[in-house]
Amino acid sequence: MTAPSPDPIAIRFPAADRRRLGELLLDRGLVTAADVQNALSLQAQNGGLIGLNLVRLGALSETDLLQVLSEQLGLAVLTPEDAPAPDRIAAFLAQIGSPVSWWAEREAVAWRAGDAADAPILCAAVQPLDTLLAERIGQATPDPVTFLLAPRSVIEGLTGDLLHQGRGGLDIDILGGGADAARLRELAQEAPTIDFVNAVFAEALSRRASDVHVEPFEDRFVVRMRIDGVLSTARTAPRSSYDAVCSRIKLLSGMDIGERRLPQDGRQSIRVSGQEVDLRVSTLPASWGESIVLRLLGKTSRLPELSELGVSPAQEQSLLELSEQPNGVLLVTGPTGSGKTTTIYRLLTHLNDGQRKIITVEDPVELDLPGVVQVRVRSEIGLTFAAGLRSILRQDPDVIMVGEIRDPETARIAVQAALTGHLVISTVHTNSALAAIPRLLDLGIEDYLLADVIRGVQGQRLVRRLCVDCKRPSTPEEAALHEADLPKAVRKQVKGQPANWHEPVGCPKCGQSGFRGRVGVYEIAPMSAALTAGLRQGADEDRLTDIAREDGFLSFGDDAFLKARRGETALTEVHRIVGGGEA
Repeated sequence: MTAPSPDPIAIRFPAADRRRLGELLLDRGLVTAADVQNALSLQAQNGGLIGLNLVRLGALSETDLLQVLSEQLGLAVLTPEDAPAPDRIAAFLAQIGSPVSWWAEREAVAWRAGDAADAPILCAAVQPLDTLLAERIGQATPDPVTFLLAPRSVIEGLTGDLLHQGRGGLDIDILGGGADAARLRELAQEAPTIDFVNAVFAEALSRRASDVHVEPFEDRFVVRMRIDGVLSTARTAPRSSYDAVCSRIKLLSGMDIGERRLPQDGRQSIRVSGQEVDLRVSTLPASWGESIVLRLLGKTSRLPELSELGVSPAQEQSLLELSEQPNGVLLVTGPTGSGKTTTIYRLLTHLNDGQRKIITVEDPVELDLPGVVQVRVRSEIGLTFAAGLRSILRQDPDVIMVGEIRDPETARIAVQAALTGHLVISTVHTNSALAAIPRLLDLGIEDYLLADVIRGVQGQRLVRRLCVDCKRPSTPEEAALHEADLPKAVRKQVKGQPANWHEPVGCPKCGQSGFRGRVGVYEIAPMSAALTAGLRQGADEDRLTDIAREDGFLSFGDDAFLKARRGETALTEVHRIVGGGEA
């Protein structure tokens, strides 16, 4: 047998900084002294390296840890873009007679950087200081080895592909349908489960995902992330590990981990990658287990300005004028996740001048607004929107925000509040702004009362922004086709103005999608005399839209075309979200 190579730690780890990792992290302000103490306590209880324990506790991101370790050890970090093909790893491991399962357990991979027999050997690992790695290679070849640091997700992806387990690499062969709550709790607190869930949360934050979907199937479960409104698969893992992962998520969100037959909702504040995050979770029993949807809301005290949301100067002036009415109802419409609450919060911040009493009733309270009294709906104890709104009226408010008008009782109380001198701002789930009017009529509000109180309706959607790093100008032929596709109202609006059409390309910064971030598209219809008359005469949504267009109303489809023509989004994205608009 070939003699082992020289001590890899002495030769291959030219440490750039001999200080302890905890000291380096403290010096850079990445963790606090309390974080380090907590990690040391965890290390004393369960073992493990302090850096990985800090990541496990949510005090530090894996990216920051790898950067500091790279400086401390003098090792490069393997990026996903530079990761070798699984076939290259498999060939080298076969050459040295080492099973993939052993490397998966050590969270490492090794390969030759070229096809030649004497090509350099590289070894990437979560813990490259593990001497067993060098010993295993040294038993088969005397060639020197260059070690690399690697994110756990990269190693899991490579070893998972080799083991035909999909990306994720978590494999806990456990749990039949009769597993009890005590066993579920025990498994939810084991290191592999904690690491997997933390890695999912950290990836969701780094990729700016708004939602994470965890879905079980017969032989696997899938983790998908909604990024800029579009779902994409992030990982898969064996079905045998799902119950442990599900229990971990339910434990974090304050749910009953023993209840798997009924839907549950949970909320909790957690720490991920050094950030405080609000976690909102919903579970739904399905054929192969509970389907889980998580929303991760980073805590921030800053609200974007209306202009940052995509509101044009003319739209902003119209919205602010509507919000400054002394009484009446202002409705904001749009699907779930379209940014309605953010828009309303910005309007409330504008109105919060210290001279108005502002009270909200919400489900849930998504952002703390200093100077505003915010009430959270708690249906389980009878505090519904209607009950909260009824009590608010005894608090002498000037402005009332109702999270959603969803039933006749809430609609009736909101209208009565507007009739008695209050400004009521609320949301309604409809497909367009003017559809909110027939919606309230369907909820039992008389047309003459609605005509007296409604001040304006606003609708919105979100479209993906083109990535500024890779978008390209449209060719003359493409631009000509785009111009021919413009709705009539938009052609009239932009007549004589230069166009700036762009197309998506794709780059590493946008995940090859061509888009990064989202921008709102809006439609605003103040209640003009003509609209009010149409409402009193029983006009339907189409007739109300025609009346509004005579006063210059632009739909959110029109607004999306305008933004695409300015180069903010792509025409393909406009059609995906709002269709072709009005001809």
